[in-house]
Amino acid sequence: MEYTIDPAKAAEFERFGRAWMALVNKHDGMHHGYFLPSEGASDRAMALFSFDSFATYEAYRARFGVDPDFIAADRIRDDSGCVLRYERTFMRPVLPDPAGS
Repeated sequence: MEYTIDPAKAAEFERFGRAWMALVNKHDGMHHGYFLPSEGASDRAMALFSFDSFATYEAYRARFGVDPDFIAADRIRDDSGCVLRYERTFMRPVLPDPAGS
Protein backbone atom coordinates (compact mmCIF):
# COMPACT_ATOMS: atom_id res chain seq x y z
CA MET A 1 0.00 0.00 0.00
CA GLU A 2 1.24 3.46 -0.81
CA TYR A 3 -0.22 6.37 1.12
CA THR A 4 -0.26 10.11 0.81
CA ILE A 5 -0.49 11.29 4.39
CA ASP A 6 -0.93 14.59 6.18
CA PRO A 7 2.58 15.15 7.62
CA ALA A 8 1.10 17.06 10.55
CA LYS A 9 -0.81 13.91 11.51
CA ALA A 10 2.04 11.39 11.46
CA ALA A 11 1.30 10.28 15.04
CA GLU A 12 -2.29 9.47 14.08
CA PHE A 13 -1.03 7.56 11.03
CA GLU A 14 1.27 5.52 13.29
CA ARG A 15 -1.70 4.65 15.52
CA PHE A 16 -3.70 3.65 12.42
CA GLY A 17 -0.77 1.54 11.19
CA ARG A 18 -0.32 -0.28 14.49
CA ALA A 19 -4.01 -1.18 14.53
CA TRP A 20 -3.79 -2.63 11.01
CA MET A 21 -0.55 -4.51 11.71
CA ALA A 22 -2.31 -6.33 14.55
CA LEU A 23 -5.32 -7.14 12.36
CA VAL A 24 -3.28 -8.50 9.45
CA ASN A 25 -1.25 -10.69 11.79
CA LYS A 26 -4.35 -11.85 13.67
CA HIS A 27 -6.10 -12.91 10.45
CA ASP A 28 -3.45 -15.19 8.91
CA GLY A 29 -1.32 -12.57 7.21
CA MET A 30 2.16 -11.27 7.88
CA HIS A 31 2.62 -7.53 8.22
CA HIS A 32 6.11 -6.38 7.27
CA GLY A 33 5.64 -2.88 8.65
CA TYR A 34 4.69 0.66 7.84
CA PHE A 35 7.38 2.90 6.47
CA LEU A 36 7.13 6.60 7.20
CA PRO A 37 9.10 9.50 5.76
CA SER A 38 12.52 10.16 7.21
CA GLU A 39 14.06 12.02 4.29
CA GLY A 40 12.67 13.37 1.03
CA ALA A 41 8.92 13.76 0.49
CA SER A 42 7.24 14.17 3.86
CA ASP A 43 3.79 13.04 2.75
CA ARG A 44 4.53 9.55 1.44
CA ALA A 45 4.22 6.35 3.50
CA MET A 46 4.10 2.67 2.62
CA ALA A 47 2.92 -0.60 4.14
CA LEU A 48 3.95 -4.11 3.13
CA PHE A 49 2.09 -7.24 4.12
CA SER A 50 1.58 -10.70 2.68
CA PHE A 51 -0.77 -13.67 2.83
CA ASP A 52 -0.08 -17.31 1.95
CA SER A 53 -2.73 -17.28 -0.76
CA PHE A 54 -5.20 -15.02 -2.48
CA ALA A 55 -8.02 -17.01 -0.84
CA THR A 56 -6.62 -16.19 2.62
CA TYR A 57 -6.37 -12.53 1.62
CA GLU A 58 -9.97 -12.57 0.38
CA ALA A 59 -11.16 -14.02 3.71
CA TYR A 60 -9.32 -11.18 5.46
CA ARG A 61 -10.85 -8.59 3.09
CA ALA A 62 -14.35 -9.96 3.72
CA ARG A 63 -14.13 -8.53 7.24
CA PHE A 64 -13.88 -4.92 5.98
CA GLY A 65 -16.93 -2.89 6.93
CA VAL A 66 -18.33 -5.79 8.99
CA ASP A 67 -15.88 -6.76 11.76
CA PRO A 68 -15.93 -4.23 14.65
CA ASP A 69 -12.10 -4.31 14.96
CA PHE A 70 -11.69 -3.47 11.28
CA ILE A 71 -14.26 -0.68 11.53
CA ALA A 72 -12.46 0.75 14.57
CA ALA A 73 -9.10 0.71 12.76
CA ASP A 74 -10.58 2.53 9.78
CA ARG A 75 -12.19 5.04 12.14
CA ILE A 76 -8.70 6.13 13.27
CA ARG A 77 -7.93 7.08 9.66
CA ASP A 78 -11.32 8.62 8.97
CA ASP A 79 -11.63 10.64 12.18
CA SER A 80 -8.06 11.97 12.12
CA GLY A 81 -7.75 12.68 8.40
CA CYS A 82 -4.19 11.31 8.51
CA VAL A 83 -4.55 9.55 5.13
CA LEU A 84 -5.26 11.77 2.16
CA ARG A 85 -5.09 9.05 -0.48
CA TYR A 86 -3.92 5.46 -0.84
CA GLU A 87 -3.24 2.98 -3.61
CA ARG A 88 -3.16 -0.80 -3.35
CA THR A 89 -0.84 -2.79 -5.61
CA PHE A 90 -0.56 -6.58 -5.62
CA MET A 91 2.97 -7.87 -6.00
CA ARG A 92 4.72 -11.21 -5.81
CA PRO A 93 8.10 -11.76 -4.18
CA VAL A 94 11.25 -12.96 -5.85
CA LEU A 95 13.00 -15.03 -3.21
CA PRO A 96 16.37 -16.75 -3.08
CA ASP A 97 16.45 -20.10 -4.84
CA PRO A 98 16.41 -22.82 -2.15
CA ALA A 99 18.79 -24.89 -4.28
CA GLY A 100 21.31 -22.04 -4.07
CA SER A 101 21.56 -21.41 -7.81
